[in-house]
Amino acid sequence: MTDTTRKPGQDGSTGISTVADPLGHADVDADRRDQTFDETPRELLEAGPAAADPSISPVHDEVARHSPVPVVEHHARPSRSADPDHAVASTGSGVKLASISRTGDLLFGGLTKGTAIVLVLLVAFVGIFLLVLALPSILADQDNFLTSRNWQVSGGDLRFGILGLLWTTVLSSVVALVIAVPVAVGVALSLTQYLPKRVAGPVGFLVELLAAVPSIIFGLWGLIVFGPFLGPIGTWIGDVLGFIPLFALVSDPKSTVFVAGIVLAIMILPIITSISKNVFEQTPRDQIEAALALGATRWEVIRTSVLPYGRSGVISASMLGLGRALGETIAVLIILSQPAPGSPFTPSIFAGGETFASKIANNASEFDTPSKTGAYIAAGLVLFVVTFVVNAAARVVADRGVK
Repeated sequence: MTDTTRKPGQDGSTGISTVADPLGHADVDADRRDQTFDETPRELLEAGPAAADPSISPVHDEVARHSPVPVVEHHARPSRSADPDHAVASTGSGVKLASISRTGDLLFGGLTKGTAIVLVLLVAFVGIFLLVLALPSILADQDNFLTSRNWQVSGGDLRFGILGLLWTTVLSSVVALVIAVPVAVGVALSLTQYLPKRVAGPVGFLVELLAAVPSIIFGLWGLIVFGPFLGPIGTWIGDVLGFIPLFALVSDPKSTVFVAGIVLAIMILPIITSISKNVFEQTPRDQIEAALALGATRWEVIRTSVLPYGRSGVISASMLGLGRALGETIAVLIILSQPAPGSPFTPSIFAGGETFASKIANNASEFDTPSKTGAYIAAGLVLFVVTFVVNAAARVVADRGVK
């Protein structure tokens, strides 16, 4: 072996020494400088030709392959079955995909559609049932069914009308609505905009708990406790506004439409409050924050953002509460005093009367003949139509507000 190392400057070079390769290999660095692109990995070039050439390298033996370059095996993609409901595919490793079944979706969809159809048919059946049983008595009525106040159904001579029943039913429900809606909206705004959550939760629960009180309890409370309490107030209102027929004193102030309307307002308060609260909570937060950022007060935020957004919800909640008040039976039956037969009609809220529901419930024992039964069922048919129209109007208002 000879040392061919040269001193710097002896031959005009840069001082790079060249050492003879004892194994006789080619200068790898020179090859790299000559080549612009080499497909051989750098690690194999530095290791020498024995590692670069699999034919002379012992690590590339057919039995034990330990190449530093990882070998990736590509498997064919699993074929998909023609039927998507029973697609079973297998991979190269033998893994099978589970079959997809739509039986649950079809079953659940069929049950929901069937339930909706049953409910529609049930409502239609109730309407047809009332119409079929009431129509013979309406045709045999000797008075005008819509404008008469008489109610004579005994014997073969039928003379009955729904004017008095309709007025008392609507008047008591409107009184309840006028009182309940402002209170319910105020409670809903207080729960959503003013009170902290730790206080709003218990208060909201107590308000909604009123819906669980039976109507007979409200009726007894209104007759024994609340009616005598409101008697002096009714007398004072009658003395001040008695010149208006709507506020004229007619009967005992303790058993009037005024007392029944306030009790109904307490009964429908949870319905209106709950729906209004849910609507107010859905007010977009960015609108509230934008109003506050512009310097609006809390009341201005409610007036400009919360109330306009929840207007349709409050209206629909009020209509639903009105439908609840129209159909109330026991509480109104206990509180209202019945006018004497043949007494003149009065539109005052300080008079007694009967609603559709209280009239039917109070005379249920007289359903002994088809004609007499048909007269009361005719009154029930009118109540069914009025309630249905009110709830349908609430649904339309709610849908319009969502759009």
